[in-house]
Amino acid sequence: MKNFLRLSVLTLVLGGVTIVSCLSSAGAMPLWCLAPAIVVFVIVNICPTFSGFDMGLKLKSMADGNDLLSVFLILLIPETVYGIVSGAIQFGMFSEIFWYQALIIFLSELIIFWNGIIRVYICASMIGGKWRILGLICGMIPIANIIVLCRIINITNAETNMEKARIKRNKERKDLKVCRTKYPILLVHGVFFRDLEKFNYWGRIPAELTNNGAELYYGEQESALSIKESADQLAQKIEEIIKKTGAEKINIIAHSKGGLDSRYAITKLGMDKYVASLTTVNTPHRGCVFAEWLLDTMPVSFQEQVARKYNGAFMLVGDKKPDFLGAVSDLKASVCTKFNEDVPDSPNVYYQSVGSKINKALTSVFPLNFSHLLAGRFDGPNDGLVTITSAQWGENFIVLSSKAPDGVSHADVIDLMRHDKPDLDIREFYVGLVSSLREKGF
Repeated sequence: MKNFLRLSVLTLVLGGVTIVSCLSSAGAMPLWCLAPAIVVFVIVNICPTFSGFDMGLKLKSMADGNDLLSVFLILLIPETVYGIVSGAIQFGMFSEIFWYQALIIFLSELIIFWNGIIRVYICASMIGGKWRILGLICGMIPIANIIVLCRIINITNAETNMEKARIKRNKERKDLKVCRTKYPILLVHGVFFRDLEKFNYWGRIPAELTNNGAELYYGEQESALSIKESADQLAQKIEEIIKKTGAEKINIIAHSKGGLDSRYAITKLGMDKYVASLTTVNTPHRGCVFAEWLLDTMPVSFQEQVARKYNGAFMLVGDKKPDFLGAVSDLKASVCTKFNEDVPDSPNVYYQSVGSKINKALTSVFPLNFSHLLAGRFDGPNDGLVTITSAQWGENFIVLSSKAPDGVSHADVIDLMRHDKPDLDIREFYVGLVSSLREKGF
């Protein structure tokens, strides 16, 4: 009801000032009425609603943009009909006043539309690249543009409601600190990425966990090293956290190869005395058959060329001695089979895992859509890199799924693309994951 009333008031205001401007230009109202109408029109376009400031600038801007697009659709036909019919009857279609009215209505609608669509394109995440591109392509195609716009409005409205519910939920449980675990949490990234302050590997997840009481740290290991070398760096980080916090142990949540690095550090480097739990997320515990096939079939000279370019690029962003081939080779199925034999689980650590899969490759993000086809041919259902069977490890295994065409990819499980799904709230999933660790006494 609040949404309906808000939208009704906004429609009446913007529609009203447009009609007032038309009447003033036609001489049916005093010309001085035009100035207040323009002022009101500008103010309402800058701040369509005077509520929702507690949502944050980005969410409020998206919500306002959604309202403006809705008003644009509501006013499009009535104002167009009014402008043509009333102008033609009173002044004739070839009169100067008729064209003044048509111009006012056209510019008003244009401003409302572009104000709304720019806000939505910048601030919404759920519409993704697909609907942004379709919006641009269909913008000048009659009927198709309305259909696409309706879809964009529906998606952003769903996202707005989801974010409002999140804010309300977090306020209600703020004092509970549901993510305040007994031990600090160490987030360990996967291969080919670094922990960057400006572009967090874990997307919006850390902020959500912190807002609910979590104490977080990052692995900060280099982007590409062999499992042993990465584990050495993680062991140093774990000892650093223990020393800094005075905590007896930590909880590790590790993505992709980071899970293998963590397992090695726990079992081989004595970190089991400092680790209470290890949660691996889409980790290739049994390796990747397709990765092995690629390495076995690609010319060594080509592999070395790719490695040199990668290593050189990541040395520029902070890696001291990246090892592209060492990292990739450790993900081969045959290597992981031997790894699992040599690196048994520690009885002192609680192990659990998370897995997911892509539904349709073509709808997923590049290059995971391409690698999904390869992995599917050799390994089976996968997230673009890791199969569900390879991701399963430990006492508890959780499979993340979505009815969305793209499913849940290797990037989606860490919110890398900052893209929400209507039936999967990845941030809330991690809140639940950490809360369960807290309930287990970790």
